[in-house]
Amino acid sequence: MSSDRPHPLEVVDAELQGAPGVAIRGEIDIAAVPELEHALDVAILESTGAFVLDLSGVEFLDSTGLRLVLRWRALLAREERSLAIVCPPGPVRKLFEVAGIADLLFLYESRQAAAAALVPARGRPTTTNGG
Repeated sequence: MSSDRPHPLEVVDAELQGAPGVAIRGEIDIAAVPELEHALDVAILESTGAFVLDLSGVEFLDSTGLRLVLRWRALLAREERSLAIVCPPGPVRKLFEVAGIADLLFLYESRQAAAAALVPARGRPTTTNGG
């Protein structure tokens, strides 16, 4: 029996190369925003250095989710911290590209690519787009 209901949102700790981070699974839409915003605000405020946001398990991201990503980027930038985003090719990455913000973000196709970028400089990833 198949279900058309969206997968529930899940946020889990996902440290990478010593950098704090979270992995998100499910759909990021207007219904998920309050829970997600609170979880990431706390995770960011209780950490230091570059922060990793793993979106590889996100099946859908709407404009409210896009706004949250930009908000977290700005929150970290105020403290001269970087946001490394794991976002493989697919619909979520396409949204960043169509919205014209992909070049403003540190996007990596895999956790391995993000880890490689985090090794030399803990405070800031070394490239804007990793492979």
